[in-house]
Amino acid sequence: MSGTLEEIIAQRTKEYRQAAGLSATVLARRTGLSKAMLSKIENAQTSCSLTTLARLAEGLEIPVTALFRGVDVESEAVFTPAGHGAEIVRRGTRIGHRYQLLGALRGVHRRLEPVLVTLTESSEVFPLFQHPGTECLYMLEGVMVYGHGSSSYTLTPGDCLQFDGAGPHGPQRLIELPIRFLSVTAWPG
Repeated sequence: MSGTLEEIIAQRTKEYRQAAGLSATVLARRTGLSKAMLSKIENAQTSCSLTTLARLAEGLEIPVTALFRGVDVESEAVFTPAGHGAEIVRRGTRIGHRYQLLGALRGVHRRLEPVLVTLTESSEVFPLFQHPGTECLYMLEGVMVYGHGSSSYTLTPGDCLQFDGAGPHGPQRLIELPIRFLSVTAWPG
């Protein structure tokens, strides 16, 4: 939703009042506001004081923040069409591992990193990785044995493995090629 702050508060007030089955008269009585003032609020003809917002929220039995739902909804999103993820270079690239970044937000919103990993005949098992954060692997194609710490997991299509990235991890055996899996890393922060 877009609009001025007054328009958003007007819309939310009216939505919550109607959802609660309250008439404007009843809400005005509950809040101690005049019916004329409530009408001005619901028609975005006035700016509410903090005290008025608190009274509205109390009368509607909602948190004050609910009246602001929809403010500043513009946020960053990244769309990556199929087959168009950026090729990225990682430690495994030189031995045949292919990494395709499926999108990444910038700045403080960089919390997740989704990567499509492809292993083929030219790929080799690689020394183990370690990094901060949590990683989740979702197998799409092929079969491999993946190690984390002292444990090994045979992953087939549809399998999911989530682990602490600080523990040493990586492919141990490539059983059925090609292997494709989605790796999503959640970075700390």
